Amino acid sequence: MTRRFLTGARLFTGDALLDGHGLLVEDGRILDLLPVGAAVMAEAVRLPEDSLLAPGFIDAQVNGAGGVLFNDHPTVEAALAIAAALRRSGTVGLLPTFITDDRGRTEQATRAALAASALPGSGVLGVHLEGPFLSPERPGVHEPRFIRQPDESDLAFLTGAAAGAPDARVLVTLAPERVSDDALRRLSAGGVILSAGHSAAGLERVGEAAGLGLRGVTHLFNAMPPIVNRAPGLALAGMQDPRLWCGVIADGVHVHPALLRLTLAAKPPGRVFLVTDAMPPVGTDATAFTLYGRTIHRRDGRLETADGTLAGADIDMIGAVRNAVGLLGVSLEEALRMASLHPATFLGLEDRYGRLAPGHRAALVLLGPELEVLRTWV
Repeated sequence: MTRRFLTGARLFTGDALLDGHGLLVEDGRILDLLPVGAAVMAEAVRLPEDSLLAPGFIDAQVNGAGGVLFNDHPTVEAALAIAAALRRSGTVGLLPTFITDDRGRTEQATRAALAASALPGSGVLGVHLEGPFLSPERPGVHEPRFIRQPDESDLAFLTGAAAGAPDARVLVTLAPERVSDDALRRLSAGGVILSAGHSAAGLERVGEAAGLGLRGVTHLFNAMPPIVNRAPGLALAGMQDPRLWCGVIADGVHVHPALLRLTLAAKPPGRVFLVTDAMPPVGTDATAFTLYGRTIHRRDGRLETADGTLAGADIDMIGAVRNAVGLLGVSLEEALRMASLHPATFLGLEDRYGRLAPGHRAALVLLGPELEVLRTWV
């Protein structure tokens, strides 16, 4: 394979900005970071001098993009099409997200995403099942008739899927008050990543679930009760429990920026990461799409039903990075970590994504001076 030395751009290693260095890559792997003047036996690739080379973005929650909705087409081809559409915005790895549906289609989506993840260079890292084990009190746009509690067949299928694809990730969003201690323990021990969402769980129940393997909170502040003085619930649990990672939608619509700034101040460094919750219009000029047979309208940066219920988000990851800097006031370095290293760590993939370091995958994004994506390598 061709060995290449990428030079000319400033580097963001995942930890710090680095000048005067180039990135040596071969066969999809990073070999080293070397001073530009070093003697290197490799093909020289000159990048724009005002550009920034950084770890590519990791998105743990993607319902669709490029006109494709994973719930409508739970196939390998659809998962690959969604990944390809978001590659243009710097995303090198994602979890196609399948929201609450019947058992057969949920299992079909899981098998398809895991099969896609096994294809070299696919950009598919596994699957995110958002439901069906949710709270009927907090369905959001999910179809209530499909919401249910897990049974023995579900536990066997999910742990079997995780065991059968050890290099991929199976993430399940559930309401911890609707799932037994034994089920939480078995799923976590079986390699399934658990995140709380669409839930009315109290603070104490979330703490108990974290002790049983709950790892994160899905789209913090959305599809959960607001924080109130005598019943703080899941939102405060996510903010104050150091064991939990929080995925946030930084589109300026789903959560007021002041709440996200407060969350960043409250959480230990690295425990807040960006997700898009993207839907089919992202990457297209479409003005509407269909979900569960209902028309979802795209207007003023929102995706919503006729009654105003939000249905995913109209944002890509580079847009979320820009908003993290502009709306949340974080440094560019931390915004990039929130889109790469932090989600990779949440998913247990920090040994291969999120840093420019020897041995890591050459999964890269090249950014221009206005934080526009110039090029993406998967």
